[in-house]
Amino acid sequence: MDQHDGNGKTDALPPPPPEIPPNVVPLKAELEPEPPKKKLFPMARRGLASRGQKIQLLSNHFKVNISNVEGHFFHYSVNISYEDGRAVDGKGVGRKVIDKVHATYDTELAGKDFAYDGEKSLFTVGALPHNKLEFTVVLEDVTSSRNNGNASPDGHGSPNDGDRKRMRRPYHSKTFKVELSFAAKIPMQAIASAIKGQESENSQEALRVLDIILRQHAAKQGCLLVRQSFFHNDPRNFADVGGGVLGCRGFHSTFRGTQGGLSLNIDVSTTMIIQPGPVVDFLIANQNVRDPYSIDWAKAKRVLKNLRIKTTTSNQEYKITGLSELPCKEQMFSLKQKSRNENGEVETMEVTVYDYFVNHRNINLRYSSDLPCINVGKPKRPTFFPIELCELVSLQRYTKALSTLQRASLVEKSRQKPQERMGVLTHALKTSNYNAEPMLRSCGISISNNFSQINGRVLPAPKLKVGNGEDFFPRNGRWNFNNKRLVEPTKIEKWAVVNFSARCDVRSLIRDLIKCGELKGIHIDAPFDVFEENPQCRRAPPLVRVEKMFEEIQSKLPGAPQFLLCLLPERKNCDIYGPWKKKNLADFGIVTQCMAPTRVNDQYLTNVLLKINAKLGGLNSILAVEQSPSIPLVSKVPTIILGMDVSHGSPGHSDVPSIAAVVSSRHWPLISRYRASVRTQSAKVEMIDNLFKKVSDTEDEGIIRELLLDFYVSSGKRKPEQIIIFRDGVSESQFNQVLNIELSKIIEACKFLDEKWDPKFVVIVAQKNHHTKFFQNGSPDNVPPGTVIDNTVCHPRNYDFFLCAHAGMIGTTRPTHYHVLLDEVGFAPDDLQELVHSLSYVYQRSTTAISVVAPVCYAHLAATQIGQWMKFEDASETSSSHGGVTAAAAIPVPQLPRLQENVCNSMFFC
Repeated sequence: MDQHDGNGKTDALPPPPPEIPPNVVPLKAELEPEPPKKKLFPMARRGLASRGQKIQLLSNHFKVNISNVEGHFFHYSVNISYEDGRAVDGKGVGRKVIDKVHATYDTELAGKDFAYDGEKSLFTVGALPHNKLEFTVVLEDVTSSRNNGNASPDGHGSPNDGDRKRMRRPYHSKTFKVELSFAAKIPMQAIASAIKGQESENSQEALRVLDIILRQHAAKQGCLLVRQSFFHNDPRNFADVGGGVLGCRGFHSTFRGTQGGLSLNIDVSTTMIIQPGPVVDFLIANQNVRDPYSIDWAKAKRVLKNLRIKTTTSNQEYKITGLSELPCKEQMFSLKQKSRNENGEVETMEVTVYDYFVNHRNINLRYSSDLPCINVGKPKRPTFFPIELCELVSLQRYTKALSTLQRASLVEKSRQKPQERMGVLTHALKTSNYNAEPMLRSCGISISNNFSQINGRVLPAPKLKVGNGEDFFPRNGRWNFNNKRLVEPTKIEKWAVVNFSARCDVRSLIRDLIKCGELKGIHIDAPFDVFEENPQCRRAPPLVRVEKMFEEIQSKLPGAPQFLLCLLPERKNCDIYGPWKKKNLADFGIVTQCMAPTRVNDQYLTNVLLKINAKLGGLNSILAVEQSPSIPLVSKVPTIILGMDVSHGSPGHSDVPSIAAVVSSRHWPLISRYRASVRTQSAKVEMIDNLFKKVSDTEDEGIIRELLLDFYVSSGKRKPEQIIIFRDGVSESQFNQVLNIELSKIIEACKFLDEKWDPKFVVIVAQKNHHTKFFQNGSPDNVPPGTVIDNTVCHPRNYDFFLCAHAGMIGTTRPTHYHVLLDEVGFAPDDLQELVHSLSYVYQRSTTAISVVAPVCYAHLAATQIGQWMKFEDASETSSSHGGVTAAAAIPVPQLPRLQENVCNSMFFC
């Protein structure tokens, strides 16, 4: 760099640069860095809507009054260690230690009550006497906090005397050092600002403290805590769902800032737990075998690892570390004797575990002799118990994915009609007895016992168009095609039937399908052929069965068929489904419909035909306002509607990529036709990362470009001037990421297509995973379809509303919570709610309004279907739900095969 002296002269110039070789491409000079983009936040509400018939409702939000708004919460960080300075890692120990500190050092703590989160944070109302406090406490019996009695072992619980002493040490008296150091001060006034919608770090934190008080209150009652849901150890709340797994009913409880002030939101919640009781009974149920001798012990070892047991000989609790290599009657260990040898050392004798318990302890063992023992020791120093002396402790979570049958059983057993649910919630509030919780009392908090009263509105169902120009008005969120034709039926000319060993009368099925199609306006020719699977292939792997079938189809068909109807032997989870779909869509570009012909009637065939018609490019029904076209703001200028969702692998499948799907409307001004673009991404990543994927200065391989180009071609060479995005599956903490990461990628993709193009955006998040429910006062029925709520229990500042578009036939209706994060188009609240309501009526697969807008449902279907293609190795067995899960980031994400040209724009996911 040139050195300037004080007179402004410079040193001698450096030598000239060398000549540039001919093959060097000059680099473009970096321009000034762009100013940082303005960060977007969710928009504020634009006023309330008024359309629809008024209805009085109740909600499971209970009003909260706060009298102490002048005080402060003081946040202290907690460090618990053993005497020798080692950190304490045992779960549940923290609460016992802090309870002991509270009981022992009451005066040093100025009589303050705590709210402790079980880990590193503790809160008080008002300050403790010092900013840093150190305490030492001794605990007699350190086991988990969910313990039904803590008698210590009688000293003979463990076969090996040395092991017994070693086991007794950690479980008997133990000394802990506890450090509390001041971390932050949170004004209670922050709760008042949260209610006004003036959100800040403090207001979020203050509500978090209140939720921690609820968790602590439940922990003191011996509940299992799962985030803000609490489960009591009461067998009346357990429902067996098969496989040694129980559904355990509890309740969710959390404080929320709403337009009506602070409220406590209480709802019924269900989690899965391991069947408590004898370990053998659990394993027999888990593996669905008849007796202990049929158990697969390798599988059992994986399932049992880290579960907690009690032994019937003592009331002590242990954690299972493994199983013995040998059966009980052969597994040896060294038993210390009372006598000593001539060197004064204690003598030992080798005995079997069986022999020790039967002959030394006089315990009768009925069936354990030939079974492995349960190991509760360390790898180098095992401690064995015969399996029949071990019982699983209650309230241990089961975190693996449920099978289809288990899920069906759980849904059926956890359903509750609205009135029943209200009764359960009233009871939960009463038994929780929050008004006696000292921490809530010191905040001056009192909770009403009455459900909140809400003013709702019921929107009228939109008018539909079916075939022959007929208008149709859905009633109670439903309609049917009896004596009606589809609005745009297709023709099915070149097609065939493929039967993978499904038992049915294929000829009469074809005859009925053709007849049913004629009534709906779909002309179906006779199929070219029926391809029956060779019986010898039935036992072959799914991929082989599909390959063999395709070889036969190719040898007999004169050309590619327009459509294949595939008959499967099982209704749910048939393992041929994924490979079959992939072969058809990715390899050959053939539209296909699978069915399992178990109970075939006219209604069933009509539903199948609705799906086939949509896949082949037809339309079953459309909104009258799309045909006229007269949808406010959408019909006036080209508008594309996107639905976005990410589907993640089941729990424990850390190596299964997540699948992102974006569907987009086409053929504007229609809003009933969609196509999908699907990509894989890193496991468990919620933000969609392939929206814009620049591979060179002129190429973008992202999702959005693909969808925009299709809209342009299908909508008469028009670019969308408005882009309405519906995003599913994100929590409130991720709203800013949707706006600042995903939306900015979508904008980049638009600018990459045309720098001067500036469409307007609307971003709406659809949430089903929340705990707000609505009830009709004094009526056993669910709220009527079309019920919308945008007051009282909604956000005090942000633009959100609840909509129950569908008719809840079973259980209690779960409303969809829509959050409008951005609206550059400027919809009136009534128009926006009506658009969202109408989009629940354009779902081509059914003749009912659905609970969430169709584009979101389609994105979910597309992601799920293509997830079936990716048959990864089943990792659920190998990665234990309790053990460590490998880091997902290290695994390269396999790319999906692309759909063939002739099906990529179809509604293949329907």
